[in-house]
Amino acid sequence: MVKGSGPRTPPDSPLKGGLGALPPFAPRTRFFPSSSPPPPLSRLNDRALVPFRLALFALSLPSISSSVSLSLREIKMAGHGNGEFSFSNTAAAAGTARNGLTKIQTTANCGGGGAKKESPICHDDSATPVKAQTIDELHSLQKKRSAPTTPITGAQGSFAAASEEERQKQQLQSISASLASLTRETGPRVVKGDPARKSETPKVSQETHHYFTPAVAVSDSALKFTHVLYNLSPAELYEQAIKYEKGSFITSSGALATLSGAKTGRSPRDKRVVKDETTEDELWWGKGSPNIEMDEQTFLVNRERAVDYLNSLDKVFINDQFLNWDPANRIKVRIVSARAYHSLFMHNMCIRPTPEELENFGTPDFTIYNAGQFPCNRYTHYMTSSTSIDLNLARREMVILGTQYAGEMKKGLFSVMHYLMPKRQILSLHSGCNMGKDGDVALFFGLSGTGKTTLSTDHNRYLIGDDEHCWSENGVSNIEGGCYAKCIDLSREKEPDIWNAIKFGTVVENVVFEEHTREVDYCDNSVTENTRAAYPIEYIPNAKIPCVGPQPKNVILLACDAFGVLPPVSKLSLAQTMYHFISGYTALVAGTEEGVKEPRATFSACFGAAFIMLHPTKYAAMLAEKMQKHGATGWLVNTGWSGGSYGSGNRIKLPYTRKIIDAIHSGSLLEASYKKTEVFGLEIPTAVEGVPSEILDPVNTWSDKKAYKDTLLKLAQLFKNNFETFTNYKIGKDNKLTEEILAAGPIC
Repeated sequence: MVKGSGPRTPPDSPLKGGLGALPPFAPRTRFFPSSSPPPPLSRLNDRALVPFRLALFALSLPSISSSVSLSLREIKMAGHGNGEFSFSNTAAAAGTARNGLTKIQTTANCGGGGAKKESPICHDDSATPVKAQTIDELHSLQKKRSAPTTPITGAQGSFAAASEEERQKQQLQSISASLASLTRETGPRVVKGDPARKSETPKVSQETHHYFTPAVAVSDSALKFTHVLYNLSPAELYEQAIKYEKGSFITSSGALATLSGAKTGRSPRDKRVVKDETTEDELWWGKGSPNIEMDEQTFLVNRERAVDYLNSLDKVFINDQFLNWDPANRIKVRIVSARAYHSLFMHNMCIRPTPEELENFGTPDFTIYNAGQFPCNRYTHYMTSSTSIDLNLARREMVILGTQYAGEMKKGLFSVMHYLMPKRQILSLHSGCNMGKDGDVALFFGLSGTGKTTLSTDHNRYLIGDDEHCWSENGVSNIEGGCYAKCIDLSREKEPDIWNAIKFGTVVENVVFEEHTREVDYCDNSVTENTRAAYPIEYIPNAKIPCVGPQPKNVILLACDAFGVLPPVSKLSLAQTMYHFISGYTALVAGTEEGVKEPRATFSACFGAAFIMLHPTKYAAMLAEKMQKHGATGWLVNTGWSGGSYGSGNRIKLPYTRKIIDAIHSGSLLEASYKKTEVFGLEIPTAVEGVPSEILDPVNTWSDKKAYKDTLLKLAQLFKNNFETFTNYKIGKDNKLTEEILAAGPIC
């Protein structure tokens, strides 16, 4: 969004109201002798024509000749012997043209007076002329094709053993199959390239024009080519966005500013999952579940609508990329979209393949059809608005209709990973992850406002990822290839890494910037509070590439307790870790009305309820199993209030929290002495280096002990009420594990 600015031209500028006084200039040029017939204009280069153009320009401006400091009569170059021209003051000497104006006389010898005349035209260019006959050919020479630079060894996939020509054909066949209509059982005619780039003359390059036409064509869409813009670079996507997508601009830092339309956030009530014989038993349905059901037929109706829309366009953007940095468990994804903004967003957020990997990409494991602003039909069964985000796990497909918010693609794929990875005994996690120089890995879980990003970003440790991870027998791995950071109130001082990452290649969504300078005002929420930046993870200086690490040593659950009764740090048993992981607790201040100071408890199962597919206890059981097997320790860290609830107490100081996190990383907190709290039964240390001992037990910081006890019991009851949603689900032999988890909760 553009913010208005004042006039760009100062009132006293010489350019105000006209040309003003043009600066003097004395261009030098080559000439041809008057004794020889002038060569055709086609043989004169641009520099030779400069003085003639200047003269004609001056003659065409009689109304301002008095204000131009350089008149025709004053244009005098050096003597005739140095290869330059002059205007004569006498008509007799120079003659007059048909319109009465002075003729231009040119007299000289190449190389100066006395020099031997070698040619009627003086050439001093030492460079070889370009090998192009037309401007289109010159432009074609400007760009060269990218090619793999390393040999393919042990390649596997449907394209591995094919020639370049055959590989290109197979790739387009794969894309056409992805865009195939289910009713017509055939895909569109696809061709690589931008339809707007049509040469006026034949190309001289050896580039092959690859396209694929299906065998059957029984629809209007089959009568045209669909141009495929395949895995474009950020620079190419910038060009597409700025040229064709209104609301796209380059900011002063080099990032691409875009608008996501009417939707500036996710639409969880419009997200649906196909319920079939398999998913009916596997997925979490009912109260508390984020999964809203739809049937197969409705999904196919929406899929057909999206595919028909995409096929009706002159061009579509195709991204073939990966999820999961663990090579043994990565997923191939294909994103089909209508906007360059969406293509660049996913280019940043998914793992970018090398040229060799792209050549052997083959058939994707999962496909997204993003029709963007094109709405669903509200008369279709299950539809409650013009927006629908649909997942079909059996078909491995996702359809997006009626929203241009790019985050739907990112979080939709995260949901898919929450389904696919547990099938491989891999735990998918909504967490941050970093690693020390000695290889110790820590996982950070926390809802918005708990400090997850701040605490997991540590310049003394490597960043593996900020949001989505997998925990397998190989260790931990980042699911994504980028970061999706909040931008509201962003400053260089508070978040220098994010600030510096917003540069060329980064997408900034729904931000406001100054009209002339293009400087972003991150405090301006005129479009939305949910302003975001999507950038490749390598834009973070201490990112670990590849984004993988060994088995985690610490699992840190963050809570911003605005009730002020949870301790700054607690060591958790396995059962307690499962209980608080399932609860996913934090607290927010209720509203912004004056005088309202009562905190509000917020629970999100597994710290990411909106994205999980299975019952929370399944993820919790996998977490406990991996922690036990690899010797990881669970911690509950409160970054909220102490000495009273919000409004009466004080926020725990960030330096104290950092000291606690440092003690967890170093292992020194494991050696501390502990005591147990009442009600929640949490183990709290009696001392932490650099942290006042009196704040480690929250009861010590409350002056009103009765108020503390009442508030503690109130929060405990909120935990118990929330957990009732999960008590009916039985896990473990004879339901033993469920009983252990319940026993780890508060007693009130």
